[in-house]
Amino acid sequence: MKRQLPPLHALRAFEAAARLGRMSAAALELSVTPGAISRQVQQLERSLNVKLFEGSKNKPMLTPTAQTLLSALSPALDQIEAAVKAVSDTNCGTLDVACFSTFMVKWLIPRLFDFKARYPDIEIRLQTTQRADDPDQERMDLVIAVQELTPNMPNILPLFPEQLGPVLAPSLAASTDLKTPLDLEGKTLLQSKGRLNAWSMWAKAMGCATPQGPGPTFDHYYFALEAAVCGLGIAVAPWHLVADDMHAGRLVAPFGFYTSGLHYVAKRSSQRNPSLDMFCDWLQAQTVIFDIHQNRHTPV
Repeated sequence: MKRQLPPLHALRAFEAAARLGRMSAAALELSVTPGAISRQVQQLERSLNVKLFEGSKNKPMLTPTAQTLLSALSPALDQIEAAVKAVSDTNCGTLDVACFSTFMVKWLIPRLFDFKARYPDIEIRLQTTQRADDPDQERMDLVIAVQELTPNMPNILPLFPEQLGPVLAPSLAASTDLKTPLDLEGKTLLQSKGRLNAWSMWAKAMGCATPQGPGPTFDHYYFALEAAVCGLGIAVAPWHLVADDMHAGRLVAPFGFYTSGLHYVAKRSSQRNPSLDMFCDWLQAQTVIFDIHQNRHTPV
């Protein structure tokens, strides 16, 4: 008997929009325009003769009918995706990797050339995120996050512990007398909106009071680090994000680095994927190389 199905592209557009909660997010995931998602959802509504979304365009809500459809449609598409991956070439394809922007710019991208040289047929598609959610829910193969490390966490690969320390340009260090943490008081201290507790976390690790001083707050951690490189103030930063700048002489760390209690981890999808296995093995090997390099250049 012939299957009685609506257009599959319309089902896929609806599932993405319903799961993510926004037409724009669905458009980004499916690499189309928000208008295309809206038209495909409307096509599905006409095909089924039901209403799937209600409320305003900015805050669309699922109707009860849409919730019923979504609960069956998402697992069905997951099964299709898993079946396609199971029969596809294990040494090629695309991996979707999400992490926060500063880690991507300062650590991951500078090392990806090595993975590309080893596995030229595997494309790494990067996406920035400030969230540390389940990669399966986010439709990602891997999510790199910073969090507390607890035992027996499924599908979690520990990368390295976070070590925080104040950093500044050598030119600023030459004109700033920093002998003890108390000397930071009143200095220009750089901050990031995404990590407003960085100074307090470092002070707690050091066992000292959180320093207070004037200084701008940047939208992204990367901007604060670049401002430090340019001599605009003192930033507190994880060692692995500034290691290359320190080795190149662009930054110095007068008090070294101290463990914050957080860890960088890679959260992998639960679906079987040999290409992802290769990337995870490579990623952990890179952390070993980084640790060796770190021990060779003790941050002081």
